[in-house]
Amino acid sequence: MDWIAIGGMVAGLVVLTLGGEMLIRGASRLAAFLGLSPLAIGLTVVAYGTSAPEMAVSVQAGLAGNPNIAVANVVGSNIFNILFILGLCALILPLTVSKSLVRRDVPVMIAASLATLVMALDGRISRVDATLLLAGLVAYTWTALRAGRREREGVIEEYAEGYGQAPASGPKALRILGCLGLVLVGLFLLVLGSRWFVGGAISVARWLGVSDVIIGLTIVAAGTSLPEVAASIIAALRKERDIAIGNAVGSNICNLLAILGVAAVVTPGGLAVAPEMLRLALPLMLAVALICLPVFYTDYNITRRDGAILFGSYVVYTVYLVLHATGSDVRSAVGKLALFAGMLGAAFLVTLAVRTWHRRHRQP
Repeated sequence: MDWIAIGGMVAGLVVLTLGGEMLIRGASRLAAFLGLSPLAIGLTVVAYGTSAPEMAVSVQAGLAGNPNIAVANVVGSNIFNILFILGLCALILPLTVSKSLVRRDVPVMIAASLATLVMALDGRISRVDATLLLAGLVAYTWTALRAGRREREGVIEEYAEGYGQAPASGPKALRILGCLGLVLVGLFLLVLGSRWFVGGAISVARWLGVSDVIIGLTIVAAGTSLPEVAASIIAALRKERDIAIGNAVGSNICNLLAILGVAAVVTPGGLAVAPEMLRLALPLMLAVALICLPVFYTDYNITRRDGAILFGSYVVYTVYLVLHATGSDVRSAVGKLALFAGMLGAAFLVTLAVRTWHRRHRQP
């Protein structure tokens, strides 16, 4: 076993997590100074900050000539964010969903997922596709920040209370410089950690004989999503539900519009998309985004039952990927079981959404 590569991956994860934490703290405090709402902070600053490891890893993988890891990292992270993170957070504490999230941000996530799947049908995310994705990111960020600034009153105090941070004292200019310093150091650590992690992941994949796609969908995706896991769980424990949900949804939007866009721009010839990504991972990513509508719309609440369904779905998905990677004979049966369970879960959630809609429209 290549212990040096594994050690590089572990060290890379530690540095990535530390860099992401510093970046989030600095950027979040800057946002609080601007008077943004907690939901806007979760959808933009926290989401973009926690997505910085994915950005660093995907860009580094693309430049290193491994586009499969770059694309699989983004797709796997999006599946992980909804099924694993939101599922786990809902198991810890049922999450209340903002109506604006259902009406604006979830449809944007679905549209971005669908657009990515359509762009990848020709086997490549080109630089033209990347330009469209980045334009969508600018439009979405401007809209989210504009909506967030409408809730200025008490935002800084509410955010500080939710994160257990006392309002900073001292000259405002010095506080802003301190935040910028955290951001710059965090970015440096993210770039350094991404190099170690990608190098170790490639070495381990070659040693195990596993494809880059499987490594990207599992180890790399889960590893670079650790900042999202930490931020969302902490937010859920502190009852900052807007930040917990907004972080997951905003990270997915950022992954597709920003990370894929930037990685495809800097990679010569754009990002190639493996056929196995088109067969399973990309359609599943779209399905996961679509299922958020009935889950979120049902009483605008993610219950522990919903969380169990989401979390269990990720477990089944991961087991299938592992069996597929090892060439097990039972992978076909597990795949059929996963498809059947997914259809039952989707039918169950759609039924709940229809009942909720009917009940609301019958009430005076």
